[in-house]
Amino acid sequence: PSDALGRRVLCGTERATVRYVGSVPPTAGIWLGVEWDDPQRGKHDGTYEGTQYFKCRHPRGGSFIRPNKANFGVDFLTAIKDRYGLNVEQDVQHGTEDTLVFGKKTVEFVGMDSIAEQQRQVQLNQLVDISVRECAVSHAGQKEEISRTCANIRHINLSKNLISSWETVTAIASQVQNLETLNISENKMKFPSTSTSVSSVFSKLRILALNQTEITWTEVLLCAPGWPALEELYLTSNNITVLERPDNVLQTLKLLDLSDNQLLDGNQLHLIAHLPRLEQLILRNTGISSIRFPDAGFGCKTKMFPSLKGLAINDNKISQWSSINELDKLPSLRSLQCHNNPLMDTEKNPETLRQLIIAKISQLEILNKSEILPAERKGAELDYRKIFGNDWLAAGGNWNPEKNKPSEEFLAAHPRYPSLCLKYGAPEEGELKGRQPLTLKNQLLTLTIKCPEKPEQKPVERKLPESMTIQRVKGLLYRLLKIPGSELKLSYESAKLEGKEVELDNDLKPLQFYSIENGDCVLVRW
Repeated sequence: PSDALGRRVLCGTERATVRYVGSVPPTAGIWLGVEWDDPQRGKHDGTYEGTQYFKCRHPRGGSFIRPNKANFGVDFLTAIKDRYGLNVEQDVQHGTEDTLVFGKKTVEFVGMDSIAEQQRQVQLNQLVDISVRECAVSHAGQKEEISRTCANIRHINLSKNLISSWETVTAIASQVQNLETLNISENKMKFPSTSTSVSSVFSKLRILALNQTEITWTEVLLCAPGWPALEELYLTSNNITVLERPDNVLQTLKLLDLSDNQLLDGNQLHLIAHLPRLEQLILRNTGISSIRFPDAGFGCKTKMFPSLKGLAINDNKISQWSSINELDKLPSLRSLQCHNNPLMDTEKNPETLRQLIIAKISQLEILNKSEILPAERKGAELDYRKIFGNDWLAAGGNWNPEKNKPSEEFLAAHPRYPSLCLKYGAPEEGELKGRQPLTLKNQLLTLTIKCPEKPEQKPVERKLPESMTIQRVKGLLYRLLKIPGSELKLSYESAKLEGKEVELDNDLKPLQFYSIENGDCVLVRW
């Protein structure tokens, strides 16, 4: 094609971008110089016998191929017809002639072509959700043809095709009146480098995926005025390293996914912190090592990310508890994912780690996709208050409110400690004396075991390690109480909980998960 330069092509299963069209002396004829997506496929960097015809990012990423070896792709509508089995040429190849055989007579139907064509039109018109992933789509096709044929499309998956520019995307979308979802990931594309005139092409677009398209954040902001209703934007694996503040754009955005982009540092987030409606921010594997909201002090809420409910920071380099403390400043945070950070190696016991995070972030409801129930939160906060009670005293904490002046260092490390003391009272001396560390594996608990529905069964006292799972406790009780094989239901009462029972409902959790303490009473029903 005349516009071959810069186009995306397919050679067998390999993808490439055309970087040169012309002759390569001493050979005859036209050659295409291509840069392969997979540099292992190439032979050189665009230089042949001392002459540089084009440039490659990789020293061996380029080759010359003959034009007839390159597949420049098909238009959007052809891909739809092929994918959904609605192509006329295919029907002819498959031998659907306009004849039928009755007994020994062959009867020919006149006008079947036009009926079949009408049926195709109806079928195309009914398509709402279209996927032409990996169908070698490279251009929009004839003007207005899409809008005439597929008037009802709302969702398009155009990922992993041969689209080489944002203009092509616009040419297709301009013919789809009610486009709501668009996925054009895995197309290496050219995006506008200067601000473009705002059109209404994407006026109803709510979800846009641009993963692996080589888009930069600057280009996102240049295109964004054309996305006035956008709610979800996926930008993973794009080599985005720096962000800029969005100015009057992306104001409707509720979800932003920047995973697998190596951001310069955690402070880049301050530049997108004032998106008013942003509820979900996904930052998996972005290389960030710390998170800070310097506009707010200990125990105060930040003005940044006012609507943020869910944050994913898995697979990063966060190693300090101070970053977890900072997350308590987010006014709306309810859900956090933080697996695979060096911080997670600071505690041997994953349950202890979970309890510490819960105690540090006050309104968190879901941690690593697991719900935090009120009993778990209460247990975590009471334990936190105890574990760091001696540190609090050593740093100037006191049971007498007038003398209670913990140091700045203590408050920086434990910003929630004062509010936990307000909630549950300051830890009492008896609680702190001789307290063994929470991580000590086999701390023994003296528990009374009662069967409230079987008064003839006398209460029994037993010493059990707090690391013992509920499942193993049940096994012990079957033997101890000689119960036939029925399902046991366990709960416990504590003097602290004033007549409330807490169910021990997860067989895989240890006793310490439920914050059971010495002298508590386990209730057994079956």
